[in-house]
Amino acid sequence: MERRRSGVNRRDFLKGAAALAAAPCIVPATALGREGRAAPSERIVVGGIGIGRRGIHDLRMFLRWPDVQVAAVSDPQRDNREQAKQQVNRHYGNPGCAAYVDFREMLARNDINAIFVATGDRWHARASIMAMKGGKDVYCEKPGSMSIAEGRALADVERCYGRVYQAGTQRRSMEPFVFVIQLARTGRLGKIHTLRAYVAGGLPPHRLLPPEPEPPRDVLDWDLFWGPAPWRSYNKGYLNWGGHYDLSAGGAPGTGSHTFDMCQFANDSENAGPTEYEAPNRDRGEAVVARYANSVKLLGGIGRSFPGSFGIRVEGSEGWAECSDGQEPTFHPKSLGGERERLIRNYMAQSGRPLDHWRDFLDCVKTRRLATAPAETAHRALTVCHVANIALQLRRNMKWDPAKEEFIGDEEANRMRWRPTRALWQF
Repeated sequence: MERRRSGVNRRDFLKGAAALAAAPCIVPATALGREGRAAPSERIVVGGIGIGRRGIHDLRMFLRWPDVQVAAVSDPQRDNREQAKQQVNRHYGNPGCAAYVDFREMLARNDINAIFVATGDRWHARASIMAMKGGKDVYCEKPGSMSIAEGRALADVERCYGRVYQAGTQRRSMEPFVFVIQLARTGRLGKIHTLRAYVAGGLPPHRLLPPEPEPPRDVLDWDLFWGPAPWRSYNKGYLNWGGHYDLSAGGAPGTGSHTFDMCQFANDSENAGPTEYEAPNRDRGEAVVARYANSVKLLGGIGRSFPGSFGIRVEGSEGWAECSDGQEPTFHPKSLGGERERLIRNYMAQSGRPLDHWRDFLDCVKTRRLATAPAETAHRALTVCHVANIALQLRRNMKWDPAKEEFIGDEEANRMRWRPTRALWQF
């Protein structure tokens, strides 16, 4: 049975969203911190939702910038939020950072104009949507959605509310990967025919764990931790949320949100996607076998098919190039190496993008341009993963219409574009 509790509820939050979106951003004098920082009028005031391991990393990335003021953090786990609060206060040399159990209380503040979301998968889209409806710009960790329908809702809210959204697919802003992508996009590899990407394993299992005594709410707010997923009573095993189907989007979205995103970028199909999918053969290490309307083949492989993690490979009629984490790009012909500095310089000049994903987000908050990984682009890359997971579950080939975002002639598959959600957190 679902539980509801008092506090800032969804209806009250959304009721005030329009007013908050128009409210001025004011940094109080007590939050100014150390000298040498940007003037209050030039700062972006940031709050964080979900401050576990990845959230602490994002927090540090934002604290680097003198035009950022981290004003608040939120997490249903006490240890996480206290650790984050202390880190922020040490950085600024004052006790100005607030810590919230319920992120809706933080979203209701009119002095915060940007949020980063680093929760578990189940919260990414809903927390981002609530933040954007409340007038906040959003940097959100991957994967941005648990389903095709959820990703579409996210992209629509970004567009309709005019917010800046940056998916945490930071390899888009890393020089080695940018070099490989630019080799493809500038024709150095000839006509592209094959894209290869590293992808982790498939979907986690449905596992129902027995109820255990629930910790006090100030230690762990279980209702908020669990969030939109179909309700389960507390069991400490669920805290490892990545191993449970209802809490995790799965291995393919977790890694493919990066690697398929870069393949789509290389293929100039960021706002489209493949039209045909084969049922993956896991015995051959396949996670995704797909083909675009322009006949380019997309292959997602499980395992150490690259020297480092999160690898991609682009193959064309005149050459190939690949890159993975911790490795220098490799390519053929070798003469392509002489193009690296010029291609990177031209990319930065033409795009106006820094080679720093968090800085790109902050710049876009100020300029109101689309970030390098906006919600629509992130959704399209994740759709590849979600469609492949459905093909894996149903064990059959499928045809996909990227424009309508529906399976052609397959109603069973079309019903799987959604995942069940608790009524309290439905859009």
